[in-house]
Amino acid sequence: MNTRPDQPLRLGTRRSKLAMSQSGHVAEAVRALTGRPVELVEITTYGDVSREHLAQIGGTGVFVTALRDALLSGEVDFAVHSLKDLPTAQPDDLVIAAMPQREDARDALVARDGLTFEQLPDGARIGTGSPRRTAQLNHLARSLGKRIETVPIRGNVDTRIGFVRDGELDAVVLAAAGLNRIGRGDEATELLSVDSILPAPGQGALAVECPASSTDLIAALGRLDDPHTRAAVTAERSLLAALEAGCSAPVGAFADLLADGRIVNEMRLRGVVGTLDGSALVQLSTTGPVPQSYDEAMALGRELADEMLAKGAAGLMGERSL
Repeated sequence: MNTRPDQPLRLGTRRSKLAMSQSGHVAEAVRALTGRPVELVEITTYGDVSREHLAQIGGTGVFVTALRDALLSGEVDFAVHSLKDLPTAQPDDLVIAAMPQREDARDALVARDGLTFEQLPDGARIGTGSPRRTAQLNHLARSLGKRIETVPIRGNVDTRIGFVRDGELDAVVLAAAGLNRIGRGDEATELLSVDSILPAPGQGALAVECPASSTDLIAALGRLDDPHTRAAVTAERSLLAALEAGCSAPVGAFADLLADGRIVNEMRLRGVVGTLDGSALVQLSTTGPVPQSYDEAMALGRELADEMLAKGAAGLMGERSL
């Protein structure tokens, strides 16, 4: 870590507009906390240059490895990741120093003519690069007695929304957090309820990571941490890890805090696994006291994963290599 107080801290970030925006927000917060200048260092990752669909290139880690290499080589002092892109196993030589307060975790529909999902015509073409979204969107369509065609897409927000604007697709589904972070949240025609579509584990949350040896920086960045966000996403990622699924598998998870009046006293964790065509779904939930430690949050996720596996979840994830 740079030690001179006037020397800029170097923040590693992917080059996309969304990554630059969310890293910029973190940079501002770190400047305010430390009084140190922060400069963004743009890193190109394999996921940014590959044109293959994410499910084909493995999903897990494709946006992360180059950033972590830059941290370990000393090219950057800390890095900002979208938490849902991080593999569930944490390297010993790196630490997630902060998980700032989570943005909206829901998925957003951007459809032609301002339509909601229920208003889409039978046979509507919906773009998504996510097996998780594909499985749940197909299941939701079946429950409404309609048929949809999910079309695999990649690209940045402009590219994806462009498919709708150009009439190529009837709708696309994106993370609401990403739209909000680049100031385009109003383009969503519907925010999909977590009661219908569970988000990816960690969706809407950021991870601020630095080398384990940077003890002063870990302490400074730790002031950005939101304990409720950390407890929720730790439980979600524990579920994902216990199902032995990467972020390209059709797994959704969401932990929310339940308040009795103004006192938050319980956490509910929901998980879902489904076949890509939506014909079979295992969806369960568990509720318990708000985890007070990493181990308690991990235990909550493992407990629900065990219940899902007992209900046949593993068989449904067999499609993840398709």
